[in-house]
Amino acid sequence: MLFATEGHADTIVLKNGRRIVALGVAMEGDKVRYLTAAGELVLPKSMVDHVEKSDGPQMPGTPSPGAANLAITPPSLEPNSENAAAEREAVHDGVVDRNFLANMASAARSGGPEANEKAAFAYHAAAQLELLRGDTDHALADERTGLTFAPENPLMLLNVAYLHLRRSEFKQALDYLERAQRLAPDNPDVPKLAGWAYYGMNKLREAVSEWQRALAFRPDAEVQAALDKARRDQLEEENYRENESSHFTLRYSGDAEPGLAHEVLRALEMHFAAIESELSYTPPEPINVILYTRQAFADITRAPAWAGALNDGRIRVPVQGLQALTPDLSRVLKHELTHSFIRQKTGGRAPTWIQEGLAQWMEGKRSDMNAAPLLQSYDQKQARPLGELESPWIQMPADQAAFAYAWALANIEYIVRVDGMSDMNRILDHIAAGDATETALREVLHSDYEDLMQETAQYLRKTY
Repeated sequence: MLFATEGHADTIVLKNGRRIVALGVAMEGDKVRYLTAAGELVLPKSMVDHVEKSDGPQMPGTPSPGAANLAITPPSLEPNSENAAAEREAVHDGVVDRNFLANMASAARSGGPEANEKAAFAYHAAAQLELLRGDTDHALADERTGLTFAPENPLMLLNVAYLHLRRSEFKQALDYLERAQRLAPDNPDVPKLAGWAYYGMNKLREAVSEWQRALAFRPDAEVQAALDKARRDQLEEENYRENESSHFTLRYSGDAEPGLAHEVLRALEMHFAAIESELSYTPPEPINVILYTRQAFADITRAPAWAGALNDGRIRVPVQGLQALTPDLSRVLKHELTHSFIRQKTGGRAPTWIQEGLAQWMEGKRSDMNAAPLLQSYDQKQARPLGELESPWIQMPADQAAFAYAWALANIEYIVRVDGMSDMNRILDHIAAGDATETALREVLHSDYEDLMQETAQYLRKTY
């Protein structure tokens, strides 16, 4: 494949306004071939408006290297010519042909191994398209259906495990990986994905061991990056203590007060119940929380100086000098925990402005102190459009980040107070199903980004 996938991403803009972030794009006649986390996919050129090329840093929509969302691509299935034809029939013109899938399933039930293999690849193709759109529910259902037709195919098992990992369902993923290990003990993707599962479960020693085994089979930049990250965590946390509660695994420096750790867990469980009720969602696995010294936090996360905490799949909070839970620390914990809920509820697809706006709303912040400068920037046409606040803010200067946080909170505050949390949840559900954020807003609020900014400004004037 002639894709330049190192260090940049391209954006395919469809005629319906949808944007697809790809690791590389190639035009071939009437087809557009592109590489994503779901593998190599194809679109009819007639659906594409244009392609935006970029040589810059990681683009919005690409995975962040967190415990629940490492930058790891799924294993690839290499079909023969007949199975490839079944894949093309199963997915064409950007949609899944359900009638074709039903016919393939019927043929497989009354046919032999060849018919079963074709059905398996057809359902796998459907799952790939759904994964691309962020719809992991349907992707997992189709991949598991495909597995019923090829239960001894290790690559089908690996793809089911991959989808469970994308959903932060680490224990379920390990069940499928153990089956794949028995069938293909020398396949390097087995320890590659097993390391991800163990890392998500906060079992760093097992994660390091699996990723080392994967690299012994073959060089792999994704595995090396994950291994380096796990080793940094392991080195820092070597002498950390550990506590657990119903929904959390907490690690903290031996210098920290044990009483503080117990109070943090109690606060987290209280916040978990509140956010669970508000977002109508329950994360499937325990959430990992690390309490650091200030220096260790800076060394491990490499976050900018203005970042008071970080959530990259694990909640990382500096608590140096604290002996008891403070109101500020409680708010930080609720803020970061909200990120865990939103990331898992939307499959990591929520843009940064929704992530940060909702996290601030949940922790109790409101726009009263920021209303005047926000309105001034809006009236003077200096406010950054929401479309520019979708991608990560980690590289923003402190002053720009402060305005981004304030605008994000204002927009979420307007949505929740005027339209209600139920509409906010409907927006998140649309994003989880693969809709672009602005499309989700149109579906639920009948507003685009420009409308929302204008309505938020009117809300700020009236309220504050």
